Amino acid sequence: MILAAIDIGSNAARLLVCETSVYKDGTVDFTKLQLLRIPLRLGFDVFDNGGVSEVKKNKLIETLKVYKLLMNIYNVEAYKACATSAMRDANNGRQILEEIFAETGIKIDIITGQEEANIIYETHIAEKLSDNKSYLYIDVGGGSTEITLFSQNHTIFKESFNIGTIRMLHNKVTDEQWEHMKWYIKTYARDYQPLEAIGTGGNINKIFSISKRKEGRPLTLDILKDYYKELSYTSIEERKHLYQFREDRADVIVPALQIYISIMRWALADEIYVPKIGLADGLIKMLYNERKAAAENA
Repeated sequence: MILAAIDIGSNAARLLVCETSVYKDGTVDFTKLQLLRIPLRLGFDVFDNGGVSEVKKNKLIETLKVYKLLMNIYNVEAYKACATSAMRDANNGRQILEEIFAETGIKIDIITGQEEANIIYETHIAEKLSDNKSYLYIDVGGGSTEITLFSQNHTIFKESFNIGTIRMLHNKVTDEQWEHMKWYIKTYARDYQPLEAIGTGGNINKIFSISKRKEGRPLTLDILKDYYKELSYTSIEERKHLYQFREDRADVIVPALQIYISIMRWALADEIYVPKIGLADGLIKMLYNERKAAAENA
């Protein structure tokens, strides 16, 4: 079965196409056939002006036309499409999604921050980790940060905070929002020590990549602090040259590091694991489970 997920984020729009393979022992493999990321940066419009501009809207529609064509080429049997923080806040978000549906036939749901945290959890990374440890799952995006705390295979909380990299670049995060997130994490994390962090999102993946750490090995808090200090003292152009960052990565990576470091400090987490998963992976897993359940009940 070939499935697809579309994630319309504040910084970029992603299409993930996967082929599922089910084995006799019940295990399922999700093989990535295509992963395409277009840096639309919708949050730049929304967080400053309240809505998506005509130019960005047209680029989004053209992007979805390309995604529709690719899904046809790959013979995708089913898809899920979601829009997150920027489209949640956009005063013309629902109108734009109606236009997209009219022009492409792709139905996109605007999901809440809590729903986003739930979908990310559908990646089931907890199944691969220790039953007797506590983990803080941190997903940093352009418009929001989703945090899940789970301990001994039980979810303690899932929460979304309107603190994201693009909001920070545009000075749209208040001291009160930072203090609320700090209070929330310190209050809930103190009873689940020691705590290990798990980080997802393009920025933490990029840091992991340039760190040359072996797959499966964690990054330490000190390593993140070193990269934050080093990158903070360089210009965007220097970051692009020294690390071969794209421009839409070079500007957001410093605020992303600030978010990860702050959360880890508040949670007393010294290490962070970086599996290559995200919202689109969660959508694929959720879609697979829905179709499996429907087939069993047919």
